[in-house]
Amino acid sequence: MRTATTVELSGGSDEVAQVVTLAVEAEKLGLDVCWVAEAWGADAPSALGYLAARTDTMLLGSGILQVGTRSPVLVAQTAITLSNLSNGRFLLGLGASGPQVIEGLHGVSFSRPLARVSETVDIVRQVFAGGKISHSGEEFRIPRPGEAVPMRVSNAPQHPIPIYLATLSPAMLRLTGKIADGWLGTSFVPEGAARAYFAHLDEGLAAAGRTRADIDICQGAEVAFAADEDELSTMTANRKKELAFSLGGMGSSSTNFYNQAYSRQGWADVAAAVRERWQAGDRDGAARLVTDDMVLGTTLIGTEQMVRARLAVWRDAGVDTVRLYPAGDTLAAKLDTLGRAIELVREAG
Repeated sequence: MRTATTVELSGGSDEVAQVVTLAVEAEKLGLDVCWVAEAWGADAPSALGYLAARTDTMLLGSGILQVGTRSPVLVAQTAITLSNLSNGRFLLGLGASGPQVIEGLHGVSFSRPLARVSETVDIVRQVFAGGKISHSGEEFRIPRPGEAVPMRVSNAPQHPIPIYLATLSPAMLRLTGKIADGWLGTSFVPEGAARAYFAHLDEGLAAAGRTRADIDICQGAEVAFAADEDELSTMTANRKKELAFSLGGMGSSSTNFYNQAYSRQGWADVAAAVRERWQAGDRDGAARLVTDDMVLGTTLIGTEQMVRARLAVWRDAGVDTVRLYPAGDTLAAKLDTLGRAIELVREAG
């Protein structure tokens, strides 16, 4: 398995400097990929350009660019620029995001996300191919009707640019299997992944005449090492608060893809109850409903022996790249956690 992490260059100059140092030192530890998040903070392309100048060998990916906030051609232009600047080290990660960010922050319609993602990938690959761009779909028409004629982008990619999709719903997973080079997953429990994720992903792969070998399965989880059972209990309790936010606070009042993903993996009743408590304003009550099994099943938290065993389960479930979110109160602590985790992933093979 390959190793990866995700960073975001938001915050003040001191915070940004620490994140950049983390990425630079992670490369020295042998990290394979550094994904840069955008969410509702700093934009990813600016950060990726800066990290490309500060690193030499590590792959760099947009994790993710939110489809709908930029035109598909601009997405492709950005990808080409970053790939050429980094000497072919760029991976293009795209995702639909959710209605709260897309409509609440960017003021763009979130309707028909499946069509929007599919058409964006089609247009981006047209740009990569170097021909004149022509597309007539539900979401995009290039060129627009009128006097405009098809054009091509003058800047060409000097290296292949793999496209990853961050998806959770069955329809989006099928699309990922059909058209993507990689899958950026989350809320992943290997014991429930066959039904919740891989059945749909494999259906899309089969429809395109492909197999799992044709796609990079990249899954992420927090990693933290506990010295004993008491420390593990504390870590688990802290993680419950974060998980309650994902189940209850992410998305809109009617759409929460994280909640749906946990529901499909055997925790429908708990996920629904957590969401109800959270939306009622009882954040502590929502966190208390999250079970230890939910935390330990979807993270890499535990003693070193426990983390080693979980990594073997992830490998056997079909994960190709492990996206590690290292715990730690300081930069040194995070790097220590990341280094230990990288070594365990290498042992797992």
